[in-house]
Amino acid sequence: MLTLSDILEARPRVRETSRHTPLEHSHTYSAMTGADVRLKLETFQRTGAFKIRGATNRIATLSEAEKEAGVVTASAGNHAQGVALAATRVGVDSKIVMPEYAPISKVKATRNYGAEVVLSGADYAEAAERAHEIEREENRTYVHAFDDEAVMAGQGTIGLEILEDCPEVETVVVPIGGGGLISGIATAIKETKPDARVIGVQAEGASSAAAALEKGEVVTIDGVDTVADGIATRSVGERTFEHVDRYVDEVVTVSDSEIATAIVLLLERSKTVVEGAGAVPLAALLSDAFAYDEDETIVPVLSGGNIDLNTLTNVIVRGLVETGRYLKIRTVLEDRPGALDDLLDTFSKHRANIYAIHHDRTSRDVGMSDTEVEIELEMRGHDHVEAFLADLRSEGYEVDVLV
Repeated sequence: MLTLSDILEARPRVRETSRHTPLEHSHTYSAMTGADVRLKLETFQRTGAFKIRGATNRIATLSEAEKEAGVVTASAGNHAQGVALAATRVGVDSKIVMPEYAPISKVKATRNYGAEVVLSGADYAEAAERAHEIEREENRTYVHAFDDEAVMAGQGTIGLEILEDCPEVETVVVPIGGGGLISGIATAIKETKPDARVIGVQAEGASSAAAALEKGEVVTIDGVDTVADGIATRSVGERTFEHVDRYVDEVVTVSDSEIATAIVLLLERSKTVVEGAGAVPLAALLSDAFAYDEDETIVPVLSGGNIDLNTLTNVIVRGLVETGRYLKIRTVLEDRPGALDDLLDTFSKHRANIYAIHHDRTSRDVGMSDTEVEIELEMRGHDHVEAFLADLRSEGYEVDVLV
């Protein structure tokens, strides 16, 4: 198994390409939770995510013959960029297989770092199948995204930085996809400070690690469905499962709605862009997915910030809905002058800001003398929404909440 010595040996190699990322106290999330919250900001890492660490360490261990033949890997995006940059920096040819629906921004970034990108498969598992075919066909070295001890050791350098910057840490909260990140961090933390907790977090739609721990062996789930594409894997690795089973105190899950809320809060309150996978530790903390004490020093690892802009737009809207700040309603009005003005009097009274209004006189669901109206509104929270809807209904409007 991976040891602390392996991580310490990896550190000087990893320093060649990666940054020692900030660990910042958050007044906002400390006040919201009652804990002492310090954010580990791997969002400021080169390539925008932690993956450069493990990729650098693995490529540094290649023989000259392996470097000459080149490397291949499969990735949803962040590992792809890490391998591409680490390989290019030492003159190694890299070929990366990414799922066909990988975020465009991550595909472009991977190519910009010097890799050849092959789009294949619906998800990480199918992309990995194609990458292994290329491995055999071209005699390349496969750089696994997580189930490789050199990769795990590179990721474990994050644990060393947390211990250096926050020696009083009591709990570290880490995303789990395939398990490479948490295996490395947990090894570094537990072999240095055994009393510290390590909590793993998965998305509900990709909870293979939680299922594996419950069964006591690696489990492959049928599919994945989550906004957190960076941890959307069907199973943890064989090697990583051993480390999760040995070192991780608890694995919890969060919903996509909770992830979206965390992303929006980080944008608004911390001025930090975080992708879905990177937001799951904070989502778990804010949703009380695990127990903690008052003033407990907790470090959520925000593992990456490479979120696709189209995805970010959808996530922001979902996050605003979840916090009661965006509302879309439908109602029916008489098709007469002044009907809309009467409705808007209630909007003005509640200071509900209108984004858009859409009239539809042709809907089959309304009478010939009526018109259907859909309205998008900016609200100020759940209490504001409830009071507004109650007032509309008390005035006789039949209101359907669309989102």
